Amino acid sequence: MSTVIKGGLVIDQTGERTADVVVDDGRIVAVGTDLSGDEILDASGCVVAPGFVDLHAHLRQPGAEEAETIETGSWAAIRGGFSAVVAMPNTNPPIDCAAVVQEVLALGAKAPCDVYTSGAITVERKGAQLAPMAEMAELGVRLFTDDGNGVQEAGLMRRAMEYAAGLGVILAQHCEVDSLAAGGHMHEGEWSSRLGIPGVPAEAEELMVMRDIALSRFTGAPVHFQHLSTRGSIAMVRAARQAGVAVTAEAATHHFTLTDEDCASYDPVFKVNPPLRPADDRDAVREGLADGAVDAIATDHAPHTMDAKERPFDQAPPGMLGLETALALALTELNLPVAEVVGLLSWRPAAIAGLKGVHGGPIVPDAPANLCVFDPQETWTVDPHDTASRSRNNPYAERTVRGRVRHTIVGGQTVLVDQVMRP
Repeated sequence: MSTVIKGGLVIDQTGERTADVVVDDGRIVAVGTDLSGDEILDASGCVVAPGFVDLHAHLRQPGAEEAETIETGSWAAIRGGFSAVVAMPNTNPPIDCAAVVQEVLALGAKAPCDVYTSGAITVERKGAQLAPMAEMAELGVRLFTDDGNGVQEAGLMRRAMEYAAGLGVILAQHCEVDSLAAGGHMHEGEWSSRLGIPGVPAEAEELMVMRDIALSRFTGAPVHFQHLSTRGSIAMVRAARQAGVAVTAEAATHHFTLTDEDCASYDPVFKVNPPLRPADDRDAVREGLADGAVDAIATDHAPHTMDAKERPFDQAPPGMLGLETALALALTELNLPVAEVVGLLSWRPAAIAGLKGVHGGPIVPDAPANLCVFDPQETWTVDPHDTASRSRNNPYAERTVRGRVRHTIVGGQTVLVDQVMRP
């Protein structure tokens, strides 16, 4: 059965135009005016865009299904307009070998969006021995990270970069020097002093960014920096890019919308790693997204059970939800044209993830039908209980935002219509 998306403003890498889009048998079959199909999706007043790609989602399976599963996390992604997500490897057991990669991919094959997985750089993410990246790469893994941990030993990181370059894959680094971050639960600064909560200094992130830029320059291997959160980190990445070093970077939505002052409530919903930073750092993240120093918006979607997040601040795990609010937060908080926001969520992360040609591509005949339709002007209030996720640790409760996904199509299948999921 063919589907026609009627009357929307089509935005992709090639520009903007008002057009109907017809989807059939998993692909786009026509783009033009006055087109027809068996099913009509109203896109009047809406943007029709390539489906979004999240470089950084914690789907918790295997091992923490009480907080999220690949299925529930994928439905959260669908509601946020994401046609593809890259799962992080800090599961239990970690995704550090072919067997666990195969398990995650098998579960992902049943999900409503395309689920890709990253692999760990080191065995059990312990930073001591390189994981068998080649066998994971043979299964299609293109991004490797010990996310949640930074690779501490410079010599090991050098060997990992050289190994990854030979495999044609990318290392993604969680930048944090353990000896500086140890014992910290929020940003070290004015608010940590006021609240009496041990802090993590910006330098814990920045020293590893500096080191890995140097290693990328030395080895020639690309490196991707995850969830950058400080002005200093972004300035170094900007300078490295200008100097031709093969680095890319992402920013999480919470780092351009929230600050460490939000922790004044002692509510662990605002605890995240890397921590929320002061307003100057938040503004630097926004500037980096605007001028291209930061390539992509990632959600760092990190679900936790209510019991875990109701512990005292210093005992609660870090992390917050992000998949269903990413578009709205970007449109609301970033002073950017809609097309630039779409690029930060779609074709730019797709390129980093190695998904060009499948996700994020131009909306043209014969392209894969991975699309989202959103109303850039609709305002709505975030309700943590109105979610597809199993968890509720959403820091934006009762916040009014602008921009909402209406329809999502993955592989030619309409899986979301007017925010109603189609199992």
